[in-house]
Amino acid sequence: MDIRYSVNQRDFPVYTTEEIREEFLIQNLYQPNAVIAVYSHVDRMVTLGCMPVGEVVSIDKGMDVWASFGTKFFLERRELGMFNIGGAGAVVADGVRYEMGYKDCLYITRGTKDVTFESSDKNNPAKFYIVSAPAHKACVTKHITAGDAKQNPLGAVETANKRVIAQYIHPEVLETCQLMMGMTTLEPGSVWNTMPPHTHERRMEIYTYFNIPEGNVVFHMMGEPTETRHIVVKNEEAVISPSWSIHAGCGTSSYTFIWAMGGENQEFTDMDVVKPTEMA
Repeated sequence: MDIRYSVNQRDFPVYTTEEIREEFLIQNLYQPNAVIAVYSHVDRMVTLGCMPVGEVVSIDKGMDVWASFGTKFFLERRELGMFNIGGAGAVVADGVRYEMGYKDCLYITRGTKDVTFESSDKNNPAKFYIVSAPAHKACVTKHITAGDAKQNPLGAVETANKRVIAQYIHPEVLETCQLMMGMTTLEPGSVWNTMPPHTHERRMEIYTYFNIPEGNVVFHMMGEPTETRHIVVKNEEAVISPSWSIHAGCGTSSYTFIWAMGGENQEFTDMDVVKPTEMA
């Protein structure tokens, strides 16, 4: 498991491009029949990817859970949320099977001992994007489709940010301990996300970008509002965003991204907005 330690915002401005990528960018999440995990000490969030191809894969495959988390099983003191961004598949959580279509979401509560992944077609495998947060109580495992999510259209064509924010793992949809997740889809011709830019002093956020057409990229903006930097992000890569950092992007085409948040509260509108004209 790749471990990333917290980065101080006072040191961040002197990082090279490569150092920024090493600290915040998550790549190569989907390897055949493997679980790729990145542990961030920013709110102790774990980002995982699993692409089962012709076999059933356990969430703790290749992971020394005791050495990494001091627990007997991965979700002993954690909760998780996941999206399937690949072909059809299924997740089995403590013996309960959940069929996972494209863009389906699944929340799995603390205390779930066994979690496995599989694909319906090895030639078109599922790709499970997963984020896990520490949890102090058990809630209820729930499968969430796009129809279950709260849909929030935002933006405009004139500002190149017309998009729909779908809140899947959200207090108005289901109860969780701290984790929130959703999906933002930009309409054709729109390329800017997360406008107006903002920070979250009370929680961190992780973005994963997908549906980026071949040959295109997203320029993900991060850093303190007056010390911004960017990371060039390719399809199916993720970026860790500490509480002190803005998190916005501009693509060379439209795209979709999944956001995950964890921290002090679950108020979606709890953010410190920054005027674009005040950024540097």
